[in-house]
Amino acid sequence: MKYRAEITTELKPGMLDPEGATIQRALAHLGYNVTSVGTAKKLLIELEADGIDDAREMLDEMCKKMLANPVIHNYSIEVQ
Repeated sequence: MKYRAEITTELKPGMLDPEGATIQRALAHLGYNVTSVGTAKKLLIELEADGIDDAREMLDEMCKKMLANPVIHNYSIEVQ
């Protein structure tokens, strides 16, 4: 079967986020009082698998091997 998945990766709490800090400073220059900005990546993947459990297992393996660095990232997987 064909599955669509959405994987979101974000930095763990306490990790430096230079992109988020830059966005926060730019918003302050525009007059917005933003106290924090965190960035995340969203990946949309279509894959073939025998079942939803197999799809989840493959996606989790992809995250662990390539899509996320488990030392600095948290990730979530939604399969449709």
